[in-house]
Amino acid sequence: MHPELFQFSLPEFLSNIFGVSDITVYTYAFLIALGTLVAAQYTKWSAKRELGVVNLPNAFFYYIFIAGFIGGKLFYYLQDPKLYLKNPSLLLDNFSGGFVFYGSFVIIIPYVFWYLKRYKLPVLPMLDILAITTTIVHAIGRLGCFTAGCCYGSPTDSRFGIIFPTTHNMSVHPTQLYEVGMLVFIMLFLLVIKKSQQFNGQIFFIYLMLYALGRGVLEFFRGDERGFIIDDKLSHSQFIGLCIIMLATYFYYKFYKQNKLKTINI
Repeated sequence: MHPELFQFSLPEFLSNIFGVSDITVYTYAFLIALGTLVAAQYTKWSAKRELGVVNLPNAFFYYIFIAGFIGGKLFYYLQDPKLYLKNPSLLLDNFSGGFVFYGSFVIIIPYVFWYLKRYKLPVLPMLDILAITTTIVHAIGRLGCFTAGCCYGSPTDSRFGIIFPTTHNMSVHPTQLYEVGMLVFIMLFLLVIKKSQQFNGQIFFIYLMLYALGRGVLEFFRGDERGFIIDDKLSHSQFIGLCIIMLATYFYYKFYKQNKLKTINI
């Protein structure tokens, strides 16, 4: 694993100002930033090509990044709040790894709805684009998890097993890479469905269902501490995933039915 991408020393005058002489650039943070940049460019290109939206500002993505960072970290801390209450200094270790995707998701979605409504942008078509965008940034971010050695799997004798620094010389499932593969598959599947899309929002709802289902399965291979609703049976992520599947299925059927009625009336 390579949790630290590189280090560099600040000039003396900057070191005196900031009180820090050496700066560490973590691979995790770098890949998150890279994924955000690539995803932002894809979103702008798609919004312009498909919807004629040419004024999507960089601030839209900056705030998504901030919202995702806060939500991901907050949910990460809530997995084991006692640990951080006893060791508050751990709260400052914000860039070496440790995020919860669903935490980022539940904070980002309200912001995106608010922004699209405020600036009168088409909500469902933009969500379809952002569904594919999310697979891009998430897949690159999971590579960051792999380099940081977090979100690893349970012990295994499989040839796919990998030893991480925090697994005490024990071979475990590289669930980060499993999820990268899953996300790439979902992205490609969505791009195929997009060619024959039946209604606005379809891509977004399919993404929600596929990711929640796939993530629920991956949870059975996870071996790190992440919190459970029912001990060793239903994790927080699986519970949230079940809720998302039910909501996405309901809205998918609702919009599918509306589109079918419009087609019949035409």
